[in-house]
Amino acid sequence: MKDRLYYFDPYIKTFSAKVVKQGQDPTGDHFVVLSETAFYPTGGGQPHDIGKINQHDVINVEEVDGEVRHYTANPIPEDTNEITGEINWQRRFDHMQQHAGQHILSAAFVELYGFETVSFHLGKDYLTIDLDVDDIKEEILVQVESLANQIILENRPIETRWISKEEVTQYPLRKKPTVDENIRLVIIPEFDYNGCGGTHPNSTGEVQAIKILNWERQRKKIRVSFVCGNRVIHQLHQKNLVLTKLSQLLNAPESEMENALSRVLETKKELEKSLEEAQDNIMSHKVQVLIEQPMMFNEQLIIKDVLNDYSLQQLQKMARMVISRAKSANVFLVSKTMNKIQFVFSRGTASNLNMKQLAAELLQVIDGKGGGSESQAQGGGETNLSAEEFLSLTLEKLKG
Repeated sequence: MKDRLYYFDPYIKTFSAKVVKQGQDPTGDHFVVLSETAFYPTGGGQPHDIGKINQHDVINVEEVDGEVRHYTANPIPEDTNEITGEINWQRRFDHMQQHAGQHILSAAFVELYGFETVSFHLGKDYLTIDLDVDDIKEEILVQVESLANQIILENRPIETRWISKEEVTQYPLRKKPTVDENIRLVIIPEFDYNGCGGTHPNSTGEVQAIKILNWERQRKKIRVSFVCGNRVIHQLHQKNLVLTKLSQLLNAPESEMENALSRVLETKKELEKSLEEAQDNIMSHKVQVLIEQPMMFNEQLIIKDVLNDYSLQQLQKMARMVISRAKSANVFLVSKTMNKIQFVFSRGTASNLNMKQLAAELLQVIDGKGGGSESQAQGGGETNLSAEEFLSLTLEKLKG
């Protein structure tokens, strides 16, 4: 573990080291192993560092079989013996803020309510912890967040300490270490004692702030989403932009936006209802016209129509309306949008046509999908046939 420089000083931005090994993994990606490194490999819920090795971009860092592999976008020259490494400090410090913030928030849940953290993930935009509870109240989150930010405001030191397995019982650890040797503790005195190999700042004040964003149930656990440090400022900036735009669109100040949006949604519902009623009236008129113009084909009463840009649901509704008024009819409705045909076939109680079988034959022609019953079937697919040609083909199938 002595090759991990970040264990002892996470503020290292550049370092020198010797090349121990170069190679390729099974996927062909190039990596280099160094005598010592300040790059953090993915682990413990924290993502890897990125940066440069001799001006070659380091795009991934992983620990494989006990060695830290630095994956580079391009292989470094084979005769390279010594390198200069450079950590992407903006990403590193962000991870330090987030990881320390997670320790503080998890400890606050334990301090106030005894809720244990069972997993942790540091994502690109926010973090999550899973709590070993199946329900939580908003006031609990408010109180926990308040305590966490109080610990940050007190600017307590964040210490690291190496201990042996025998010394573990001397500390009130939040959870049992996962290793038996080289145990590294991250300590916030009189608040949190935790085994951890991640990167952290020197004091809680550097975390700046913690803000809980949301929570949800996940497999009988509660998943809490939150951000720390500069991400809090970024979240505030993004949310303020959204609120400003919404305020302009709704022509209402921020304090009145909820009411203004409620009015807009209510108006939308009323308009949708009026539109649906108008569409039903138009459809009812179309149905009446169709019923008055039936045709006899192969000793069957046929009502057919080609419609423009009708959805499958609209075709089904129209077919039901026709059958309710003409119980002895067979209904064939076809609509086409771009190259896609959609159809509904339906029969009245006086007909014995097998609509499911007929639809299956036509779906083969258009390489489509569909289904239904003997009394009503529907489907659609891609075809160069026009809606009129498809309807003619349907009637031809009736002859057989």
